[in-house]
Amino acid sequence: VMSSSSSSALEVEIFQYIDAHQSDLIKDLKEWVAVESDSVQPHLRKEVMRMMELAADRLAALGATVNLVNLGSHQLPDGQVLPLPSVILGELGKDPQNPTVCFYGHVDVQPAKKEDGWNTDPYTLTEIDGVHLFIRNLYGRGATDNKGPVLAWVNAVKTFRALKLAMPVNFKFVIEGMEEAGSLGLEKLLEEENQCFFSDVDYIVISDNLWLSNKKPALIYGSRGNACFFVEVECGSKDLHSGTFGGIIHEPLLDLVALLDSLVDSTGRIRIPGIYDSVAALTEEEEKLYESIEFDLEEHRNNCGVKKFLYGTKEEILLHLWRYPSLSIHGIEGAFHEPGIKTVIPAKVIGKFSIRQVPHMDLSVVEQQVVEHLEGVFSKRNSPNKLKVSMPLGAKPWLADVNDLLYKAARKAIRTVFGEDPDFIRDGSTIPVARMFQTITQKSVMMLPIGAADDGEHSQKEKISRHNYIEGTKLFASFFLEISKLH
Repeated sequence: VMSSSSSSALEVEIFQYIDAHQSDLIKDLKEWVAVESDSVQPHLRKEVMRMMELAADRLAALGATVNLVNLGSHQLPDGQVLPLPSVILGELGKDPQNPTVCFYGHVDVQPAKKEDGWNTDPYTLTEIDGVHLFIRNLYGRGATDNKGPVLAWVNAVKTFRALKLAMPVNFKFVIEGMEEAGSLGLEKLLEEENQCFFSDVDYIVISDNLWLSNKKPALIYGSRGNACFFVEVECGSKDLHSGTFGGIIHEPLLDLVALLDSLVDSTGRIRIPGIYDSVAALTEEEEKLYESIEFDLEEHRNNCGVKKFLYGTKEEILLHLWRYPSLSIHGIEGAFHEPGIKTVIPAKVIGKFSIRQVPHMDLSVVEQQVVEHLEGVFSKRNSPNKLKVSMPLGAKPWLADVNDLLYKAARKAIRTVFGEDPDFIRDGSTIPVARMFQTITQKSVMMLPIGAADDGEHSQKEKISRHNYIEGTKLFASFFLEISKLH
């Protein structure tokens, strides 16, 4: 499906080139997937370093200036000191007439072993026919998260080079190798480079997510933050026997269960007073975005293997996943959890829960509301035990404007390549990097995913379909043209 824009002949030429070189693009991905660049396991750190070199070489081959920035080292909990992989800062083109687009991606991956339940070797990209005859899937760790999208972007740039076309935009690249381990050192680097590397950047594009549907493209404009809490109840220095002490003491675990039970009701509503006060009001324009979204409730339910959701309609489900806060209880440390029976009264237990926050909730206010609520519930129990509430981690939500130039350009490019308008979606989880770029650089940030909902990032059998990988490369190329026209 072609748009009737002035660049349509140019786009035809670009798309034909990409189609003609499909096998090269897949060979590139096979080469990258073969590197076990797992940033989580210490013994594979050398492979992450090797992957950074490969990616740097690939950008240099485009003619980009590449700077591998050394971030030093970090210490693991066991005391072992490991080098951090360098971060790539690359740039190509310095035409003052053109907008400058900065692409962020990562080339490290989550751990994967064949015996985890893969049908194929996770580090050998394997092409297999899908359930539907027209879909062919490329299986391998990193295929969709995030080596495939990084290569699709690089190869979109390469296509302009190969066809000797004028570059429609100036390119910058930020590619890291620690994303799966928490992007160590990235924030500091962005702050240091804000006045230099980012000074002439107009737009930032991140492609490290998935569509909501298997077939319909999507643009992501927001994600929830996350505030993690520990609530600790302690009665003494040692565990006690329930035959000797049961029935005569205030048991910490009983206190803790009552505290955790006070957080959420059975309809999923958070019971902490004031928690919903600053949640952004739902506008009519925003509500409209939800109507056309392609989302199969039953399929989603089957995928997660539950009998019933808290809500019955697509709109309600998505609203509660994306733009309302949620509270989840994750576990209890210090309680007896092995099989069998052990009649012990634990001396100290720590409950762990988190609240996914949404715009305009303030982290420090949330922390205060949680502490006050739990202290109030605890005081009513008249327990002599010690209560301690802490928030070890707080990440803020991220929200972009769907009417921003970036989103207009991406929407046009999606229409050109896929022949339909994208769904405008948010992510229920937390994407620290989008927020980080937006906060530090103050530039507009967009998430432009090319992976489908069933790609299985982080899971066994991770894949990207051949269709999404090749059409995704075209999408990026078309996006370059659209943003240069709109800018």
